[in-house]
Amino acid sequence: MMTIRPLADRVLVEPKEAETKTASGLYIPDNAKEKPQEGVILATGNGKKDEPMELKAGDKVLYGKYSGTEIHYEGKTYLMMRQSDVMAVIA
Repeated sequence: MMTIRPLADRVLVEPKEAETKTASGLYIPDNAKEKPQEGVILATGNGKKDEPMELKAGDKVLYGKYSGTEIHYEGKTYLMMRQSDVMAVIA
């Protein structure tokens, strides 16, 4: 069970795993992997007084390459970012 609760307009995102193999079957070394820009929202804050929270837990989202702050919790890596750092929700 998730015990991290974002505040205000922040969201907690679990990033998608980086690709380990190319489409043609070649393995990608760790130092050449692209940082993922896609993930799933695990928890959201309540929003701000003048900016309500539009995102919800379970949304698949796209975000900027350098968005958010990495958080390491119980052996996993998450991203904490503001709602405005999310560029799109994947339907």
